[in-house]
Amino acid sequence: MNRVWAYIISEPLSDVELNQVAEAGKTFVEHWTAHENKLSASFEIFEKRIILVKVNEDVSGASGCSIDKLTRFIKASEIKFGIQLLNRLFVAYRKNDKIEIIHSSKIKDMLSKGEISPETPVYNTSVANEEELSHWIKPLKDTWLNRYL
Repeated sequence: MNRVWAYIISEPLSDVELNQVAEAGKTFVEHWTAHENKLSASFEIFEKRIILVKVNEDVSGASGCSIDKLTRFIKASEIKFGIQLLNRLFVAYRKNDKIEIIHSSKIKDMLSKGEISPETPVYNTSVANEEELSHWIKPLKDTWLNRYL
């Protein structure tokens, strides 16, 4: 089974920047190891707003040290591109066939203004594996954000 990490890209990036992030990510996963064993991993940018990193743990599992390497890569990408990737308070939701990103502190206000609703599709970026990723879009009312309803 594939283990998954998802990172919301806090700010929209240009196509050039997205290509740079994608190339850096692909280079990272091509050389990513756990206990000197090459990991079978992939890096993709989903709809220009969410980075997905996957490791096929049937081949070789990610360890604490390899996860630290991923975190260092992500932190370096934040600095290089002037974005936030590790801030788990950002929320990705679907609006008009596109992913929008907001800080969770704005959810209550957006609900009261009718800009989003309990049915608004939200991406669960705390997924841990491909099984969870296969159904990572849920109505806001079925997520941790339901406390704002």
